[in-house]
Amino acid sequence: MIGSINAEECKKSALHGGENLTKKELIDCCLAYPAVYEDYPFDETTALIRHSGNKKVFALVDYLYGRLQITLKCDPFKADFLRQIHKNIIPGYHMNKEHWNTVYMDEGDISYDELSDMIQHSYDLTKPKIKVRNKERIEKNT
Repeated sequence: MIGSINAEECKKSALHGGENLTKKELIDCCLAYPAVYEDYPFDETTALIRHSGNKKVFALVDYLYGRLQITLKCDPFKADFLRQIHKNIIPGYHMNKEHWNTVYMDEGDISYDELSDMIQHSYDLTKPKIKVRNKERIEKNT
C-alpha cells in the first residue's frame, strides 16, 4: 500500500465507474504501481504520475471544467474503441489525440475493472524498457 489507499480499497470505493473516487484516491491508485512518483511541473493542481526509471508520464489527474479526470496513454486502436463505447472518454486533453485518452470520472460509464485495465495499460506502455544485456543477465539468474 502506498499513500492512503491500496488497490483493493480503490476498487471498493469505485463501485460506479470511479465516480466516488476523490482526486487523492485516484492519484493513490496510480501510485500503487512500483517505481512511480507524483509530480507537479505545470501548476499546483495537475498531478502527473511518472516512472522513476525513465521519468515518463503514464497518468495526469486533475479537474477539468470542474470535473475530475484522468488522462492515460493508450494503444491507438484501443483508444478509438474505448471512445466509441464510453461517452466519458475523449481524446487526451492537451495530449496527442491518437495515443492518449481523457476519462471523466463523474459519469459512471466505466467499471472499476475497466479503469484499472486502462491505468495498467498506460503504465505498461510507458515503463522503462529492459536493455537486452540486462534482460539476458536477469534470465540467467532466474
